[in-house]
Amino acid sequence: MAGDPKRWQVGLVGYGEVGRILAEDLRQQDIKVTAFDIKLAGEQGGSLHEHAEKFGVGLAASHAELTAKSDFIISAVTASQAVPVAKACAAAINQGTWFLDFNSASPAAKQRAAALIDGAAGRYVEGAVMTSVPPYRIKVPLLLGGPGARELEPLLNGMGFAAKVASDKLGVSSAVKMCRSIMIKGLEAMVIESFTTARAYGVEDAVLASLAETFPMIDWEKQGAYCFQRVIEHGRRRAEEVREVAETVREAGLTPWSAQGTAERQAWVADLADEGLFGTKGTKEFARNADWRTEADRILAKINREK
Repeated sequence: MAGDPKRWQVGLVGYGEVGRILAEDLRQQDIKVTAFDIKLAGEQGGSLHEHAEKFGVGLAASHAELTAKSDFIISAVTASQAVPVAKACAAAINQGTWFLDFNSASPAAKQRAAALIDGAAGRYVEGAVMTSVPPYRIKVPLLLGGPGARELEPLLNGMGFAAKVASDKLGVSSAVKMCRSIMIKGLEAMVIESFTTARAYGVEDAVLASLAETFPMIDWEKQGAYCFQRVIEHGRRRAEEVREVAETVREAGLTPWSAQGTAERQAWVADLADEGLFGTKGTKEFARNADWRTEADRILAKINREK
């Protein structure tokens, strides 16, 4: 494997929003990228093939094909697939190949994934993405963990990442991410529940005024729009992540009442989005409404129809 990371063949498992952003930023540096996603063969395959052709990204037909040709693998899939992807890649990974787990999974899940990759002579490093990727792109704050984290850190940063080591122990980075998500994903769910309920009673202006008085550093109109947009667009993935958050809480010995409720609310909004309540997925207008009231009204109209 080449010592210069910019000469690596990068393999992306997962060609969703995060995978495509990473692919674009890596290709801008002329780094070779190959991607695999189970959606390549489905309804969304056409748009993924178009993106790959536009940015010069190679596409693999399987985990094994991608893994066998990669010097460095990034797993960027949904939380529930973190361990299955590690298992699939372990079957074909070359000795010494780096495997960066970009997924929002519990510390125990990361440890299980690491055992699979390291057991196959790969080099597993956990990564915890500490905020939303789109505004930062490849520079999103990334915490690394595991025995190989300190060696991989400068190599990653040489490719444009903004990575730093949290711990040589597996699970620490993920614990930071999961505990943060209790608050962040919980806030999203609470905003949607609070604002929609306030809209139903016609008291949203009073509620927002009270919130602004208590938390004057937050623009609650913009925060409301952002929370609705992100959950409508990514509620399914967020629900999976928060289920991993709940598992993290259980692993600590607590009952995850808040995390469980958050996962249910995120999944509920995702179900509504799948039904087309908020418009047509894949269009430029989908999940981009600057006024959260429009989306709240759609939810309330549906509830009233079903009474």
